[in-house]
Amino acid sequence: MVNREDIEKFLDRLSSEGASYSEIETGLWSVNPGGEFDMSVIVHHSPPVVVLRVKVMEYPADADTAARLNRRLLEFNATDLLHGSYGIDNGSIVLTEALELEHLDFTEFLAAYESITLALPAHLRELATIREAK
Repeated sequence: MVNREDIEKFLDRLSSEGASYSEIETGLWSVNPGGEFDMSVIVHHSPPVVVLRVKVMEYPADADTAARLNRRLLEFNATDLLHGSYGIDNGSIVLTEALELEHLDFTEFLAAYESITLALPAHLRELATIREAK
């Protein structure tokens, strides 16, 4: 099973590709992918899984906007995201992906990380348009 030190080695490998990270507390890291992606990916080693999570935006208060946004998030979940999903937590929209630690390797970890960091910028443009439309 992949342990905390293995996850840190995965993060070191991401660093060689331009990302930076810091450990917030034991088993919890904030990863900055760099480039145009100005959000942090939170990586949490929580056996038997590792969770990757990004806070996307605040949830809209307007019911009509929320309904349009919910529909689009569900469509993204069904069409654009292989393993991860959008959800709502504490008044925020979040994108999460959980990976089992039992047989996790760097390739699978990288695929999950890239799924978030590549899909989210495109999604954000559309989500921001929906959120700002009145």
